[in-house]
Amino acid sequence: MKKFLALILSLAMVFSLAACGGNSGSDGAQSSGGQQQSQPADSGSSGGDETYNISVILKTTASEYWKYVVAGAEAYGKEHPNVTVTVKGATSETAYDEQLNMIETDMNNADIDGYVIAPLQADMVTTIIANQTKPIVAVDTDIDAPEVLSFVGTGNEAAGKLGGEAAAKLAKERGWEEIKCIEIAGVQGDSTNEARMAGYKAGIEAAGGVFLSDEIQYANAVADQAVTCMEAIIQNHPEGIAVICANNDDMAMAAARTAAASGNENYKNTVFLGFDGIQSACQSILNGEETMSVCQEGYSMGYNSVDAVVRALQGEKLDEFIDAGASIVDPSTAQARLEQLQGYLA
Repeated sequence: MKKFLALILSLAMVFSLAACGGNSGSDGAQSSGGQQQSQPADSGSSGGDETYNISVILKTTASEYWKYVVAGAEAYGKEHPNVTVTVKGATSETAYDEQLNMIETDMNNADIDGYVIAPLQADMVTTIIANQTKPIVAVDTDIDAPEVLSFVGTGNEAAGKLGGEAAAKLAKERGWEEIKCIEIAGVQGDSTNEARMAGYKAGIEAAGGVFLSDEIQYANAVADQAVTCMEAIIQNHPEGIAVICANNDDMAMAAARTAAASGNENYKNTVFLGFDGIQSACQSILNGEETMSVCQEGYSMGYNSVDAVVRALQGEKLDEFIDAGASIVDPSTAQARLEQLQGYLA
C-alpha cells in the first residue's frame, strides 16, 4: 500500500512539473508575441498566422514620383505573404471626386483591415473617414483627423527650406547680385504645396534673397501648365530671375526647357529648383537643364506606411509623424540617385 501511495505521489509530481513547464512555454510564447508586435514589419512584425488586407489610396498613380510610392507599398506585400496590399489612385491630382469615391467605397468594404491614404482634399477626407475604427495612416500629405494614427512623409516645409537655401547659394555662385525667386506652384490650397512654398520662402530669405509672393504662378502640378507659367514669367521679367522653384520636378523641368527655348540669355544662369528627385529630374540635371531637386523618398514612404498600418493592427502605438527624410540632388549626386531609383522600379 505504501509503495502504491508513493507511486501515486511520484506521478502527481511528474504531472505537476509537466503542467508548470507547459504554462511557462505558453507565457513565453505570449511574451514573444507581444515583443513582435512592437517591432517594425520588416523585422518580423507581420509574422504568425494573421492575414491582413491593406488598401492604399494615393493622389494618383500617373506620375513617376507616385510610382515609387506604389513600388514601396507593393514591395511590403511581396516581402510579407500574409499581407495583401491593393494600391489605387486618381487619374490626376485634380480628380478630387474620383479619389473621394475610392476612399468612400473602401471605407465601406468589410474585407479591408486598414488604410493608407494620400489625400487630394484632406478636409473632405476627414468627413468620409469619421468614426472609422480600423487603422488609417496618411502618406505624403497629412490628414487632420483623430482617426488617423500616423503621418508618413516628408517634413515639406523643412525640406523646402533646405532647397531654397541651396538654390540661393548656387545663384550667388553663378553671379546673381539680386537673389529673387518666383515659384511655379502646384494646386492652390493643397497643404503639401503650401508647406513647400513656405519652406522655399524661408530658405530664400534666410540666404538673403527675396521670395516674390505676389508673383506665384499656379500650374496644378502639371508640366504643360508650367510652360505657360514660365512664358509669363519671362515676359514679365525679361531681365531674368535668379531662382525659379517648382512644387515638383515635372514643372521645374518644363520651366527650364521653356526658358532655354525662349532664347533669352538672361535666364542662362537661372537656378531651376524642383521637388521629388525623380529619375527624369536626375537625367535633366545631368543634361544641364533642371539645376537641382529636393529629394523625398517615395519608395520608403510607400513601404513604411503599409508597415505602420500592420503594426497598428498588431497593437503597436504609432508615432504621430514618421519622417522619410529629404536631401538635395545636384550634378555631383544625380548619377548615384538615378541608379538608386532605377533599382526601385526594376
